[in-house]
Parts: sequence; C-alpha cells; structure tokens
Amino acid sequence: MREVQFREALREAMSEEMRRDENVYLMGEEVAEYNGAYKASQGMLDEFGARRVIDTPISELGFAGIGIGSAMNGLRPIIEFMTFNFSLVAIDQVINGAAKMMSMSGGQFTVPIVFRGPTASAGMLSSQHSQAFESWYANCPGLKVIVPSNPADAKGLLKAAIRDNDPVIFMESEQMYGDKGMIPDGEYLLPIGVAEVKKTGTDVTIVSFGKMMKIALKAAEELAKENINAEVIDLRTVRPIDYKTIIESVRKTNRLVIVEESWPLGSIATEVAFKVQKDAFDYLDAPIKRVMGGDVPLPYAPTLIEAYLPNPTRVIKAVKEVMYL
Repeated sequence: MREVQFREALREAMSEEMRRDENVYLMGEEVAEYNGAYKASQGMLDEFGARRVIDTPISELGFAGIGIGSAMNGLRPIIEFMTFNFSLVAIDQVINGAAKMMSMSGGQFTVPIVFRGPTASAGMLSSQHSQAFESWYANCPGLKVIVPSNPADAKGLLKAAIRDNDPVIFMESEQMYGDKGMIPDGEYLLPIGVAEVKKTGTDVTIVSFGKMMKIALKAAEELAKENINAEVIDLRTVRPIDYKTIIESVRKTNRLVIVEESWPLGSIATEVAFKVQKDAFDYLDAPIKRVMGGDVPLPYAPTLIEAYLPNPTRVIKAVKEVMYL
C-alpha cells in the first residue's frame, strides 16, 4: 500500500490503461500542455505524445462528439470536462449519442467512452459552476455513473470504466483532488455497481457517495461518542445502484438516513428511499430521512453556502430523529 493524492490516482489509472491499450486516449481542455486544469494529467503528454493526449478548443459539444464517433470506430476515449457544469453544452451528444447508440443500432455499435471531471460545489463558484449532476445523468438508460469518494476507489473504478464497453460518466470533486489516501500496490480494478460498507453498525444506516462521504463518516464518528452505532455505506456507483447492500443493512439497523449534495427533487436519495420502502418496508422502524442540498441555486456568499450544504450537524439531527431521540 502507498499514499497518493486523488489526482495522482486518476493519473495512474489513465496512464496504466493507455500503456495497456493503444486505443485509449485522453482529450479535453488543457489536458496536455497545461498538464490538466487540476493537474490530473500531469506528465502524460510527455509520455504519450500529442496524438493521445489532445488539447481542445473551448468546444465541449465538438470534442464530445469527436470522442463518441471515435469510440464507435474502435477507440476508447477519455473525455475530460473541466467541470460537468460545462457538459451541458455537450449533453445532446452524451444523452442522444453515446447513451442511446447501442440501442438505436440494434447492438451494431458500442460506445466505450469515459466522460470525467468535477461535479457539484467547490467553494465560492456561485450558481452556474456548483451544480451536482449525478442524478441528471443517472436518469438516462445506457449510461453508467460513478462517483468515487477516495483515491483507491478513484483508481480502481476509473480503470474499470475505461475497459467497460458502455459509456461511463465518471464524476469527481474539485475539492478532493488534493485528498490523500492509501491505494494497493500493483494493478487492481473495482467492479462497477458494487457499494462498500465503510463502517459497520447496528443502530442506523447512513448512505452517501462522493465527497459527501466525508460528512457521513464524520457524523458517524460523532454519533459513536453518544453510543449510537451507525453503519455507513458508500454507493460509489449511482447507476447502477447496489440496492442489495443497502437493503441488507436496513434489515439490520431498521433506520435509514441518506446524505446527498444535490437538489432534493428527483435525486439519488429519492430513488434509494423509494426502493427501500418498496422492498424493506416491514423492516423500517421510522420514516426515511434525507439530508440534501438546498432547493435553490447555490449562492456565492460563504454563509449561504454553509446553509445550503449538508453538514455533520444536520446528519446527526436526522439520525436522532429516526431513532426518536
């Protein structure tokens, strides 16, 4: 095991897959000469050259479409969006092109492409650069959507995404690129669609993913000081969702709190809550609680950002409510 930054884990995953398969390439704004907007591709241009690490104009619609076309013709592109907020310019290509191509072609074309970059809030970036897009893309059949919470998962899941024959949305956090964590030595892949129980417990289940896992784990740590033993599950993938792991946990703890940064309506938390009440209703001893971002565009002011985002205090309050404390 060794300690690396989140951005380093991403770079290792991309570089290892590019060494393994000459059909893999990276394309996006500033990925080459500038070494990546967040330095996730640092040194890759020197190793792989300008034919495989490709700088683009500010033209998400264009380079997303080029990536999809190349994937249909045998390549395996990694398309970096500087932020998924900018992917809205290319969403027609992602949804109407990549996601639907295998179905529309009757299986004649696959689109083995990875769209990756940061999602959700990242400090004082205001409304147009702070949106959480996980539930947007997870709503579309034909896509797989991954949201890792730590460097080890980021590397193992990104390698799996690059090898997958379906289009994959790989969502990171600008605020996590500098996070450090231990990763295994040697090559490893993690299965897409499998959640991980990060902490076992008996009193309540807390489900989250991405950078909100920090909030969930911090809340569980504080709850333990009050002898409340929370089980914490990291979804890791939000399409497909590993319902089995969640339901097995709820059958043990009988209570569920879901933590997610996005807007409440049509969220991943909404879908998880529906599935649990459908398949594990008789095991619930309290209504399911969600701890969500505010139902407003994210403001710029730090005080309003703090009020908008989930935090450990809000999670602890929700846990105590489902435990009737």
